[in-house]
Amino acid sequence: MRNSANFLFWTLLLALVLALSASGRLVPPTLDQGTQAGLAGRITEYVIPTPESLPHDPAVDPQGRVWYTGQRANTLGMFDPEQEKFTEFSIPTPDSGPHGLVADADGNIWFTENWKGKIGVLNPTTGKFREFPAPTAKDPHTPIFDHQGRLWFTAQRSNLVVRFDPKTEDMTEYSVPTENARPYGIVTAPDGMVWFCELNGNKLGRIEPDTGAITEFTTPTPNSGPRRLAVDSQYVWFTENRAGKLGRYDYRSDKWKEWDSPSGPGSRPYGIALSADGAVWYNEAGANKMVRFDPQTEEFKTFPLPSPRSVVRHMVRDSKGTLWLAVSGPRGIDNNQIARID
Repeated sequence: MRNSANFLFWTLLLALVLALSASGRLVPPTLDQGTQAGLAGRITEYVIPTPESLPHDPAVDPQGRVWYTGQRANTLGMFDPEQEKFTEFSIPTPDSGPHGLVADADGNIWFTENWKGKIGVLNPTTGKFREFPAPTAKDPHTPIFDHQGRLWFTAQRSNLVVRFDPKTEDMTEYSVPTENARPYGIVTAPDGMVWFCELNGNKLGRIEPDTGAITEFTTPTPNSGPRRLAVDSQYVWFTENRAGKLGRYDYRSDKWKEWDSPSGPGSRPYGIALSADGAVWYNEAGANKMVRFDPQTEEFKTFPLPSPRSVVRHMVRDSKGTLWLAVSGPRGIDNNQIARID
């Protein structure tokens, strides 16, 4: 009798829940990009068709397709995650050394020609390229867009940060105050400011995007080699490639904090990105590992990369929360993959 009563109770409760859900008064909780659970750390690799292409940087376009530069192959590559299919485009200028790339709102792919002093743009629909020489910058490096749709890029050995307006095609170069600073990674913060790393200068740089005014901030550890960075509404996170550390700068309170990377001083932290749950992900190029850092608990967790001697020079997050990596190696020919972390 008791079992029958229990069955009737749960049947009526289930019917009530379904009715309320259908009426719109009870909605089951869903996960969005801001609240989803953390990445499990599953790493999947996809081998690029052209051998020894040196995939340098990845980017994701508005359609969710993953793009990469083939620096040695002089190509831009596209990977469709749904079909797991590659398409490659040859850059018009021979031996241009494509380095960084970024997609605009229309899906055009902007990239830097590190060996020829140019930037370029590809229309994926037509397959047509346009190229723009820099006034003096000899080695365009990493590109990003600011909130006004202007393209910024670093020029590492030229010691410049450059702004390009796609509407007017005007290009303006700004000298980094510190001599031989070697500006490297660059990002746009939620407040519109542009931040970059100084690999030799041992500083972070902040650019006012309308005026180009640069302010520098010296990192706590000498010769730490800040290389790549990621930014949120309060912090600039950066890899200290020479010191084997993860760094954080609170640009609201002007405070610094550093943590030793799990694999020690020779771990060579490099690429970095923030996952949707707020965790910091980066790779240890000297230890063949990916690292997850939880800012709340300050705990690290490491994940071995599938292929030996992997170097991840840059990584990005797509709209679904997946992290995409460009995987090469110390010599540029050790590996030839793009990879995803789910």
